[in-house]
Amino acid sequence: MAANKDLEQQYGQAMEEHGFLPDPENRRYGSMGLCWRHTSQQGGGFFWTYGQQNLYTIKIHDFFFHEDQLLEFHWPESLSVTWYESISGEEFSPCRRLVPGCVKSFIGGREPYRALIHRQIPIVSIGVEITPAYYRDYLRRQFPQEYQSLLESFQTLDQTEHFPEMVQLLKQVRDYRGEGLPARLFYDGKVAEAVALVAERHLKRKNRRSVSAEDMVRLADVAAFITAHCADELPLERLGRIGCMSISKLKDAFHVRYGCTITQYIQGQRTEQAGRLLRETDLPVSQVAAIVGYQNPSRFAEIFRRNTGRSPAEYRRACWSSFTEVNDMERKDSL
Repeated sequence: MAANKDLEQQYGQAMEEHGFLPDPENRRYGSMGLCWRHTSQQGGGFFWTYGQQNLYTIKIHDFFFHEDQLLEFHWPESLSVTWYESISGEEFSPCRRLVPGCVKSFIGGREPYRALIHRQIPIVSIGVEITPAYYRDYLRRQFPQEYQSLLESFQTLDQTEHFPEMVQLLKQVRDYRGEGLPARLFYDGKVAEAVALVAERHLKRKNRRSVSAEDMVRLADVAAFITAHCADELPLERLGRIGCMSISKLKDAFHVRYGCTITQYIQGQRTEQAGRLLRETDLPVSQVAAIVGYQNPSRFAEIFRRNTGRSPAEYRRACWSSFTEVNDMERKDSL
């Protein structure tokens, strides 16, 4: 397929430098794109991509490293949005944690992207990347009277754990297995829908009332306290005292700043901690639930599925099976 040849030319050298080789017969993510397999001693797994006419690229990451890896990439000018189902690490400039369940935007063509990826934690993500030919030329031609720059929309998105519409869309893309013209139309439509969701989210946030700089600092204190004590009972009265706000003001301002309710934020932090325990330990799910603050395992499973798309048991199996599958392949290759 010509499109796959273009993808191999576009990504081949960079992928080979990082230990990935083309695996054209691999159909684990569908037949329309091109799959690479990690073949070095540093880790294992797969990378899949599909692109269209130099306008956009859809990427699925599903691999891990045996040791911590400091990665540095020089991205060409582009705009992207990615959902991370599983990841653990820190990125630099700005320095912050990479956490499972987050949706991130990235602006390419600027300074190099640098991140420290933790060992043995699968990087499982799916993202959409659009080129200047898409967001400057194509969209301007399609909507000459309504066109506006998307740069601010993607910058404002930044990183959030509360963008369920985008998560749902990217899951649909991940699970799709069509071929031919229907597949091309499907991917074209989903890329446009992803861009529309980012733009719509930005427009809605612009229309909300602003939060003062002083209150932003106080809200950051509240969020940091929640992160440090997410397994504890966190009554609104206590959080209000920490933020020096009434309960009603705290609830409104927190939603404006973080795009979610305080309860949703607490659940997101608990889910992140639970995901780490499920990946790195063999503790029973009921014990994991108790550690992160849930005495009812069924309630924990419900919230975990809502945030990750999988039950705790399914999530653990998916993480562990990726290691098993790659190790099996490595053993076969060594025979």
